[in-house]
Order: sequence, then C-alpha cells, then structure tokens
Amino acid sequence: MMIDTAGFGTLSIILIMAAVTVLTRWGGIFLMSYIPINYRVQQFIAAMSGSVLVAIIVPMFVRGDMGAKAALLVTLFGTLLIKKPLIAITVGIFTAAFIRNI
Repeated sequence: MMIDTAGFGTLSIILIMAAVTVLTRWGGIFLMSYIPINYRVQQFIAAMSGSVLVAIIVPMFVRGDMGAKAALLVTLFGTLLIKKPLIAITVGIFTAAFIRNI
C-alpha cells in the first residue's frame, strides 16, 4: 500500500505513526501491570534500554560518514568526561555539522 505524500498523505503518515506510538506505549503499560516488578525485572528493563540505544548507534557508526562517526565519538567521550549527556549531545551535533561543512 502506497500513501501519496501530496495533500493529506503526509498528515496521514504522521497520524498513523502517532497512533502506533500511543498503542505500543499503552500496551506496554497494560502488559506490565500484570508483571510483578522485582529485582530481576528491574535489571531486565535497565538492560533493555541500553541495548536499544546500542542497536540504534552501532549501525550509524558503521555506515555513517565522518561527521556521524566524529559526532558519536565526541558525544561518547564528552559524556564519560563531563557526565552531562545533554551538553555532550549538543557538542556532538555541532561536531557533525562542522565536519560536514568543511
């Protein structure tokens, strides 16, 4: 099925994505209401968020251009050194923009 992006096609795509996001979040909350939160479940949830982050970042690093690689490295080391992720992410974004424009 193809959705035409002219007219209301783009709005349709945005509404569909919003609906899927809301349903998955509410579905997760609904399912987790039946699971007792013990230490093992807490550990699983903590590990899950990290693994999702790695699954997003590693392909960007492997297939990305020099700007993406530099931004990821600057963000990584910035976070480790200054312990402020928001500042490190901001510097990483500026690094990518700088390298892509030289």
